[in-house]
Amino acid sequence: MSLPQPIAGLSDLADRYDVLLCDVWGVVHNGREAFPVACAALARWKAEVGPVVLITNAPRPHGPIIEQLDSLGAPRAAWTEIVTSGDATRALIAERAPGPAWTIGTERDRVLYDGLGLAEQLEPAGAAFIAITGPYDDDVETPEDYRDRFTAAAAAGLPMICANPDIVVHKGEKLIYCAGALAALYADLGGPVLMAGKPHAPIYDLALAKAEQLLGRPVERSRVLCIGDGLATDVRGANSQGLDILFVANGIHAAEIVGSAGLDLVATQDVLAREGLGAAHVIADLVW
Repeated sequence: MSLPQPIAGLSDLADRYDVLLCDVWGVVHNGREAFPVACAALARWKAEVGPVVLITNAPRPHGPIIEQLDSLGAPRAAWTEIVTSGDATRALIAERAPGPAWTIGTERDRVLYDGLGLAEQLEPAGAAFIAITGPYDDDVETPEDYRDRFTAAAAAGLPMICANPDIVVHKGEKLIYCAGALAALYADLGGPVLMAGKPHAPIYDLALAKAEQLLGRPVERSRVLCIGDGLATDVRGANSQGLDILFVANGIHAAEIVGSAGLDLVATQDVLAREGLGAAHVIADLVW
């Protein structure tokens, strides 16, 4: 694949695309605070070019994500709509309600199950499936804390519905494990895993439907630009959907491709090629 084209800012692409599908964690905020320059760039796009649909692997419905963005200082002027992995995952869970389900995740993520009539339990015995939004305590737990319980559940053939395919994210300067890391272990143990978030199709179907509503017409895929910093989620998802992506290098993979001299294009291409992926454009940090 050819080298991704570096851009000075989002304004370089204003005449090429009508709508943005923009990642959130790692591009808009780091879990502790919003990135003001990135938010300003998205606000300019929304005001001068077209819709900004935030597309996030957060395992909660979009309502709580609006509250989270507000609390982190991300202005509502920076986005038009939000689509979450939680939104896309609720349909998978609803098909299997009332379960019962062994639900794994923090208390804040339990809003995912509101109104679904799901019977929840805290252990795999007797469960019909597993629903996971992340570790019970994402500040300290790792996938290995779940190996013994997952081994038994996988042997029993329990399907797992994973509400967040992300492996890790930055929380401030710290890396924390997400549901995708636990789901990867479960799959390695032979357990069946279902996902609706990035890089899988359901979340893109929802996001593109939102874009068409906002534009008031069918969306041309060649006029849609994805933005993200995750290779396994944002880039792979855009590639699988045939959508262009602006890869934000100074995110989760920064240690490999951004040095003291700034963005290393060769290293960026090497990292993409190693995963069999491509990006139309690249930028260190999202700016206008």
